[in-house]
Amino acid sequence: MEKVMVLPGLIVDYYNGVAVIQFHSVGFYRIRKDIVSILADLMKEKLIAIYDKSESTLPHMAGIKSVNEFLYGTSGPVIVTEHGYKFKIDWTTGQKTGFFIDQRENRKLLAGYTGGKRVLNMFGYTGGFSVYAMQNASLVHTVDSSLPAIGLANENVRLNFGDDSRHTSIQADAFAFLNDIKDKYDVIILDPPAFAKHQNALDNALQGYKRLNIKAIEQIRPGGIIFTFSCSQAVTRENFRKSVFAAAANTGRSVRILHQMNQPPDHPVNIYHPESEYLKGLVIYVE
Repeated sequence: MEKVMVLPGLIVDYYNGVAVIQFHSVGFYRIRKDIVSILADLMKEKLIAIYDKSESTLPHMAGIKSVNEFLYGTSGPVIVTEHGYKFKIDWTTGQKTGFFIDQRENRKLLAGYTGGKRVLNMFGYTGGFSVYAMQNASLVHTVDSSLPAIGLANENVRLNFGDDSRHTSIQADAFAFLNDIKDKYDVIILDPPAFAKHQNALDNALQGYKRLNIKAIEQIRPGGIIFTFSCSQAVTRENFRKSVFAAAANTGRSVRILHQMNQPPDHPVNIYHPESEYLKGLVIYVE
């Protein structure tokens, strides 16, 4: 078992030779050269490049003007393997460090629910959930508002399944798209970006999760499965569950919780910092 080192304020994700760093504290940013040196010494020939992607995480803090740049070596996008599936990682254009590694076990869980099913992956980003669904599904639709994300989702599906007509990507606003899907889908994944990054946005975020889940619960086929998530630090597990409960009650449909999901062990939760349990998810069955 690999050791997990917890350094609050520092993220290092490793993609097939490239370490992508995000600094979330001024202290770590000021010693970034030392961190680069340590990584190079530890990883040796396994390390091709180190890319700093802190432009959005340290916006003008303490007079710092961080820019996204290579701190060591250079590299274009790389291909990685996760549970046997291939994904192209582009840290320069992608969200966070380029890929949502923290959803890998939840993606694996999804694969067991898609046999012969019609699957809708909302906020599909680079198609992580879509690729896992494609193993068994009869149809997979990936929806995202970002055209570059849609392009990368298509590329990731092709990496694993070639030009498979079962998959279609759609560029659209998620809430607008969900207005009229009727009973077209058996499985729906709702994995939106953080609705609340700060406590003062909490009420609006909870209403957003409620509205989103109402739309999905109302229109999914009888016997359907919904994977629904929140990655907002300010939203507690209980708050998120209450939002989904309120959504279910609003529709009048019978809903059962099959699984409660969270982040994997390499994203540990500090017992003194409850906000570090940022990823919450439910698998619900709609009768």
